[in-house]
Amino acid sequence: MNLSCIIIDDEPNAVNLLEILIGQNTKWQLLGKCYDALEAIAFLKENKPDFIFLDINMPQLSGMELAGLLSKDTKIVFTTAYSEYAAESYTFQTIDYLLKPITLKRFLEAMHKIEGYFTFHAASHSVQPAGGSEYFFVKSGKVLRKILMEDIQYFEGEKEYVRLVTPNEQLLIYRRLKEIEEQLNPPFVRVHNSYIVNTKQIIKIQDNHIYIAAKQIPISEKFKDKFMGVISQRIF
Repeated sequence: MNLSCIIIDDEPNAVNLLEILIGQNTKWQLLGKCYDALEAIAFLKENKPDFIFLDINMPQLSGMELAGLLSKDTKIVFTTAYSEYAAESYTFQTIDYLLKPITLKRFLEAMHKIEGYFTFHAASHSVQPAGGSEYFFVKSGKVLRKILMEDIQYFEGEKEYVRLVTPNEQLLIYRRLKEIEEQLNPPFVRVHNSYIVNTKQIIKIQDNHIYIAAKQIPISEKFKDKFMGVISQRIF
């Protein structure tokens, strides 16, 4: 996913590590590196990144103080060696809170959460077609069946075809699940090699399983971070 960001941190080693993690694991554009809050304020007057990595413990102005001076819609990923600021950090537009030293595993979790955040908000602000709900047609035998997107509960991959499930029917689509996934945006999210779910149809999430109507769907480790990145935008 193509996103832009900056790093604000007074520790050169921490900046270098984060720059390497971004360069090796994402398609993000790193617009700049700022080593104190005043430098960051000047930079942000001229540049508009999608989000910022912001250290909390800095001289002159702390990350928390700086966050309070920035535009209210500034998206922030806090980075710090201290966990006690976590609750306070979410009074801002905080996407994630990374504890130092940042490991590759934790960075990848954050990456999925960040991309899930922007994917969700891009979809939620997209223009809906005039005249009602989105829909598509499914070929069933010699008939093209009209299916409303909002009615779909989940897609289940079964070898050479996909099972589309709504509250009232199940249809077989002779395509692979990967092809279906490429045509979908949130609220549809891949959660397993065999499942794409409609997050609007979820009743509950428990013990790495999703419950939609009477169906229990597993969440695999491969897709868990991205899924939770989308879901986290709806957690109070």
